[in-house]
Amino acid sequence: MDRDMSADRDRETDTAADTTGVLDEALERLHSTGPERRGWLTNHAPMAVEALARHGHAAAVHRWLDGYAPKLEEVPAAYAPVTAANWREALGDPARITDWTRFFGRELADRPWREVLAEWWPRLLPGIAGGATHPVIRTGHAVRTLLAPGGETAPRRAELAHALGYWAARHQPLPPLAPLAAAPDAAAALAAVPPVAVQEGGIRERLAQLTAFPVWGGAAGPEEARALLGELVAAAVHRYATHGHGEPVMLVHAATAPNAVLRTLPALPRDLWVPSLAAAWAASAAVTAAYTPREAAPYAGTDLAPGEVFARAAAHGDDHTIKFTDTALDVGGPVALAAAVRSVELNPPAYG
Repeated sequence: MDRDMSADRDRETDTAADTTGVLDEALERLHSTGPERRGWLTNHAPMAVEALARHGHAAAVHRWLDGYAPKLEEVPAAYAPVTAANWREALGDPARITDWTRFFGRELADRPWREVLAEWWPRLLPGIAGGATHPVIRTGHAVRTLLAPGGETAPRRAELAHALGYWAARHQPLPPLAPLAAAPDAAAALAAVPPVAVQEGGIRERLAQLTAFPVWGGAAGPEEARALLGELVAAAVHRYATHGHGEPVMLVHAATAPNAVLRTLPALPRDLWVPSLAAAWAASAAVTAAYTPREAAPYAGTDLAPGEVFARAAAHGDDHTIKFTDTALDVGGPVALAAAVRSVELNPPAYG
């Protein structure tokens, strides 16, 4: 990442610290709603408002929420409490979403959030693709808010409880996968991911068809794992510029899911970094296999500065576009910015 981009991110962190009240108000407003709608579609609002606030658009947060509100549903009814004794039988049961959220709310009230995260991260990683990777993405946004200066507020801890609860309820391991030939780098690995045989239906039907992934991402230690994870995020963002047309909404997750893991690393014990890389690769490869088009398409470059690119995404208003642009700005550079502009072009705007 270049020096100018690092300076931009430092300024954005300062801005986020200045708008804690707006973000926390938005999160409190959202915590009376469920993480899904219509039985399986994800509530993206907590992630989108965090990105808006971080990039200096806090003034637009509540207006954006007003527009998104018709998509929101009430918190699902509870079924039976999740406890330290019965959590295994509740793992992966979407009917227990509220039970899981309440469980993590209790855990985070009694213990430091980093301690809870470190305990549950390795339990949840095998199900990283569950919920179309949205739960881990929501977790990454929640952790980023808690790591910000002055970020350990009650609404942000509650947001982590909602994110982890959603992940536990939608936990879904991938089918057994055979190893394919090793790839020399992340871009080559994504290019070598074989598409599923039938690219139709929802993501659950598509992921069930997975059989094999290229071998990539073996890390000798934590620092190498972090570097490779950054390489994967950059490769997935760049690939969106040429392949996002295959499924513009779903393919953003090939980048935003591993970036959520990358954002979470600083809050995790270092011995969890290598398995985190492996899970992130599996998630990115799975989304790529499910939706990648057979052929690449040309894309145009952009002369816009990072802040201008995000402003365009914010004005566009689509939740996936906002989140993808947020990740593209983490990567930085002309190709990533062009990919973000491409997401604005490909996805339907929220505002007419």
